[in-house]
Amino acid sequence: MIPLQGPTPGQDIQAWCDRRMEIIPFSRTSGMIVTSAEPGRVSLALPARPTWCGDPVRNRIHTGALCALADTACGFAAGTSASELGAFATLDLRTDYLRSADAGRDLVCSAHCHRLSRSVAFVTAQLRQPGSDDVIALVNATFMRAARQTRRAPSSPEGDPGPRMPPQAISLPALPAGRSPYVDFLGVVQHPQPNAGPLYRLPFREDLIGNPRLPALHGGVLAGFGETVMMLHLVASHPPLSKGVPKAVDFSIDYLRPARPMDTYAQAITIRLGNRVSLVQASLWQDDPQRPVAATRGHWLMPQP
Repeated sequence: MIPLQGPTPGQDIQAWCDRRMEIIPFSRTSGMIVTSAEPGRVSLALPARPTWCGDPVRNRIHTGALCALADTACGFAAGTSASELGAFATLDLRTDYLRSADAGRDLVCSAHCHRLSRSVAFVTAQLRQPGSDDVIALVNATFMRAARQTRRAPSSPEGDPGPRMPPQAISLPALPAGRSPYVDFLGVVQHPQPNAGPLYRLPFREDLIGNPRLPALHGGVLAGFGETVMMLHLVASHPPLSKGVPKAVDFSIDYLRPARPMDTYAQAITIRLGNRVSLVQASLWQDDPQRPVAATRGHWLMPQP
């Protein structure tokens, strides 16, 4: 979500974007840079870092880093389209991965808001790497004009006894250290469940916030967590895949409610397991699995013998 109002008439668009970039903790931590900005069109760059690598063996950027950049760029494109006071919340984000991204090179995302109605903004984006005209990914996103921007009380809703997730006795790293630097950056851990697949947890950190006013986690962080959980689920639930890593073909996430500044949990299920392509879904929640904060789905290209 873009946390503050759109630029006022006559305000410099580039300066507005730079200022918003500074106040969003995750954007500031990731080092995102505004490379160009005009009404309804914004381009952002994500400098190359070892942190964004998802597969050191093949030197590929984790697709979650692409979603984080795309979500931010699309939100800024929506924000610069508006002249009235207001804010934008991501409704959904869909990404088609056309080719892998080199972990040793920067990423650039160019977003364009095609239409801004009274309630919804429709945005598309393309991701490339400098020095190449090849499109890495295509993105479609919709944003809703937020009705209010007030800080949420930390207490549970009235009538709710509080968190329903029991304390986990065993906490293990989601992957061995160094296997995926991006997963290490998020700090994802897993909790083995009797007679069920692993439960994954994203520990809360201040630098993962995308909306400091509510506050709420960055939508791109939730997307990266969801993609990670789906990939780990495929590997864990189908042992023959332990020697290979599924590759994301496409990914979509629906944001159902703001993710508050607390730990986030997720579990995935396999909808279809194919020899070449599989379909996986995941649900993300915080204090109550019956009240998810986001739902994700994606097709995965299975590793071949």
